[in-house]
This record gives sequence, structure tokens and C-alpha cells, in this order.
Amino acid sequence: MMRIEAALYELTPTHRFGISREMRTVSPTVLLKVTRQDITAYGEAFPSTRYEGPASEHFQMLRDLAWDRITPYFEQYRPAVFSRFCRAFFREIDSLIAGMTTIYYDYFARRFEVPAGTLLGLEGLALPQSSFTIGLDTPEVIRQKVTEAEQYPILKVKLGTDRDEEIIRTVRDVTDKPLRVDANEGWSREEAVEKINWLAEQNVEFVEQPIPAGRFGDMRWLRSRARLPVFADEDCRHVDDLPAMMECYDGINIKLVKCGGITPALQMIRTARTFGKSVMLGCMTESSAGIAPAVVLGGLADYLDLDGNLLLSNDPFSGPRAAGGTFPMLSQPGMDVREREPIHWETVFTT
Repeated sequence: MMRIEAALYELTPTHRFGISREMRTVSPTVLLKVTRQDITAYGEAFPSTRYEGPASEHFQMLRDLAWDRITPYFEQYRPAVFSRFCRAFFREIDSLIAGMTTIYYDYFARRFEVPAGTLLGLEGLALPQSSFTIGLDTPEVIRQKVTEAEQYPILKVKLGTDRDEEIIRTVRDVTDKPLRVDANEGWSREEAVEKINWLAEQNVEFVEQPIPAGRFGDMRWLRSRARLPVFADEDCRHVDDLPAMMECYDGINIKLVKCGGITPALQMIRTARTFGKSVMLGCMTESSAGIAPAVVLGGLADYLDLDGNLLLSNDPFSGPRAAGGTFPMLSQPGMDVREREPIHWETVFTT
């Protein structure tokens, strides 16, 4: 017997979550669950609304799919084949592809009774420390967020506004920890050079996506003048995106919900290494089911920004968490994700 279930779930951040182009107080997501032969595996399809439709549309689509086509793939472990199938089955929607392929790896690791990292040949790799994100807000709330994040040794600060220096000075009133900055496309190229070179004096390690995506000529100009490394975020979605941007950036930020999950993320890591670039694994404000597959790959990265589940007040799962910025080694079969509160699942397929 095989049962596939889904849930449309509203994740709520502990504080409203602000970046240069939006402020969120709730994040709808799609949770996925497959049960087969007494094995239950989990995934999450958190939509990046910059590229995709909303979670509600994806959830409705799940009700209409010909799920009987997917069941044969759970007979034999062939992840590359399954990833290709999912790309067509889920109509190129990367978050759904990522969620179902997460389930696939989780299921087979549980079936073979090994941690998912062992299944992927990544057992024993040490993980870098993860940063903890301070989203845009008022100075008073930013100060509160930084104070609450005392246990985290590295902070990631969202910028891309007309008050960026005020934000950094507010953070520096509370802590002198190393910072990473994400402008989320919020600056012009001239503004970016000025701000990055000022940030170089503020114990900032690097800056993500300083200007709007797709402006590779401007990024080459900027990179030649910037005193800090620059990382691609919005410019970096799929492996095919990478060659065009390699002269523009010092590193890339890979988010599994944007690229389609573990299999394409591994391709992106290999490609970035070929070009001598640094790799960061990032996330959205996902639950532990969405964070877990990136943690499995964490030993391949130079930097981690896997704090989405730490920013939530209602994570429905237990799973890998970077308490104090450090992830424990996963030792249980699968990805060590479990339900910790009732979820209103809807069965979309059963045999």
C-alpha cells in the first residue's frame, strides 16, 4: 500500500520577516508525506513566489495529478531518473520537485536504515556553522532580534533600503559578531560599491545579490571595485544559470526549493567548484522538513544559512536545527524529520 498526503500550511515567523522587496507575517507552504510499506517520509514544497505561483495553486494542482505514475519509482533507488520524472510530472515547478525528491531520498534512507547523508556518500563530513538572519524592521525590533540571537555566532543582516547604515549601526550597538549581508537586489551598482566598501569596515564577511538579477555587466563592474566578496542569490537558480555569472561573483547561494532539490543542487555544487567559486547553502523561512535536505548536503558547502525553521513560531516538525549555529550529525535513518504537532493532511492518492 502507498499513500500520498499533502497539507496547505501557514508557517508563522516569530517576528515579521522583512527583505528589500516585501514584509511577511505568514508564509503559506505545502507539506508532503508518503507512506509505503510502513515507512513514512516527509518533504516540503515552499514556493519562492518571485519565480512561482502561490502555495494554494500548487496544493490544488496536487489533487489533479495522475499519481499512479509515480509509484513504480519507489520500487528501486534511481534518484537521477526520479528527478527527471518529477521535472515533467510537476510541470517544472521547482518547489514541488524539491519536496517530492526530498521524500524520495528520505524514504530510501529509511528503507535501507541509514542516514540520508550515508545514502548520498556524505557521511562524516563536518558542517560549517550556520548564520542566523535578522530581517528588516524598525530599529527597536532589530535591536530586540539581535539580542534574542545571542547564542548564534554569525548573523546575516537584510539590507537594500535607504537606511542601511542605520540598520548596521543598530546591530553594532548590540554585538560585534561577524556579519553577512543580503541586499536582495536592493541597490544600484554605484550605491552597491559605496555601501559594500563601507561594510568592509564593519566586520562583514560578504554581500549577497547587491543589485537586480540579470545585470551581469554591472556586476562585473561592481565586483572589480568591491572590497568584499559578492555572492549570487536571485541570479542563481539552476545549474544552467552558472556559466554566465562566473565572472560576476565570488560564490553562489543554492536554495533547494529554487533549483529543484538535492539532485540538481549536487550538480550546482560541482559546477561552482569547477569554476573555483565558494558555495553557500541557503533557505527560505521553511519548516524543518524543508531545511533537512540542505543539512544533508551541508558538508559540501563553505557557508550555511539554514535557519528558516529557527525563525518560526509554529514549525510542525522536529528535525535538524542549528542550535547555537551548529547542526548535530544526523545519525537516525532518513533525514530525522518527525511530526511534532497535528497536521491536517489530505490524502491525494492511495493504492
